[in-house]
Amino acid sequence: MKSLKQLFSGGARQFGMVFALAALIAIFQFTTGGKVLTSTNAQNIINGNAYVLILAIGMVLVIIAGHIDLSVGSVAAVVGIVVALAIRDWGIPWWLGVILGLVVGALIGAWQGAWVAYVGIPGFITTLAGMMLFRGANQYIGKSNTIPVPSQIQYLGAGYLPEWGPNTGLNNSTLLLGVLAIVFTVWVEFRRRSKAAKLNGAQMPVMVSVIRTVLIVALLGYVTWLFGSGRPGTSFPVSGVILVVLVIVYHFISARTITGRHVYAVGGNRAAAALSGVNIKRTNFVVMLNMSLLSALAGIVFIGRSTASGPFDGTGWELDAIAAVFIGGAAVSGGVGTVVGSMIGGLVMAVLNNGLQLMGVGSDRTQIIKGLVLLAAVAFDVYNKVQGRPSIIGTLFRNRRNDIVSPGTSEQPSVPVSAGETAARG
Repeated sequence: MKSLKQLFSGGARQFGMVFALAALIAIFQFTTGGKVLTSTNAQNIINGNAYVLILAIGMVLVIIAGHIDLSVGSVAAVVGIVVALAIRDWGIPWWLGVILGLVVGALIGAWQGAWVAYVGIPGFITTLAGMMLFRGANQYIGKSNTIPVPSQIQYLGAGYLPEWGPNTGLNNSTLLLGVLAIVFTVWVEFRRRSKAAKLNGAQMPVMVSVIRTVLIVALLGYVTWLFGSGRPGTSFPVSGVILVVLVIVYHFISARTITGRHVYAVGGNRAAAALSGVNIKRTNFVVMLNMSLLSALAGIVFIGRSTASGPFDGTGWELDAIAAVFIGGAAVSGGVGTVVGSMIGGLVMAVLNNGLQLMGVGSDRTQIIKGLVLLAAVAFDVYNKVQGRPSIIGTLFRNRRNDIVSPGTSEQPSVPVSAGETAARG
């Protein structure tokens, strides 16, 4: 039992959502006659949901800081129309149009961040106003017309990694990406054990480490085969590569940098964060600016996927992004959540949408089911917090003290510490 606990250490709620995602895939794979785990369908899931997952990366930081952003869909829409019009009417190169869109997103984020951080208007109200303001701006600038985008932008939203080199039976770009992911996984595990040894810390048994690494490598190998063995001309989506890079960067920022710790501190205990010297105004400004910047990128990816920018782009996106974050384990009260968890929550919603569509379930019942899933996830989190209980996986691996602690050793009981108190301690 102790080995199992070590094997699944590092976020019981997160592993619970991984198991839920796996179960969901298995159920839909069976009920649809094997249509879910195909190369084409897997590529469609990533291509069709990349923009929501990009939004979820920014939204999880906003929610951790104790805010909410309702304007992300409208920001994405206005950036999309600006990029499309600039490329078509101003004759600027596509890459300059992308840069222009990101700059517009950053300016919008600075605008909203200033109201939240320095004027003191709650993020909910600020972004509610932004949702109406930028939705109107989208329709005013584009005159409610649909504006096509060039093939280079379409490649960002709906393209695939190119083929090159000898015939290996798989797309070589996807194969290379998979090999790099496997090497990185092994290196991280080796580095973790080496670091623990240098610090003379307790290490998990070698067999547990090997089993965990083998399971992850096997999963990465299967995913590489799934995306790389599709019909000629397809491979891992370019939007998926953008998403993977963002996940790596933002996971590092949130978990390994002072800025990330400040975001958790502000959301976990605002008073303790202030007493510890955290610049609360700057932190709130940064998370709002970052959210609009990622909204701009999501809007660019989407117009590439849809080949044009239109007046109804971005409608309801904020709800999907918020749902992904909460399903991925973020706390309603702030201070809790991870980038990886939000990705898992987003994939749960994506697979749920995809599986129900493959089963022929109508959009009305799909919305009902998604709403119930979100409500259940948040209710489960709130209930466990009120009761002081662990998640389901935590309950499964909970055991008596004398079964976990080795004979002859002593262990002090652990006391939960809020993110703000952690920052206050140093």
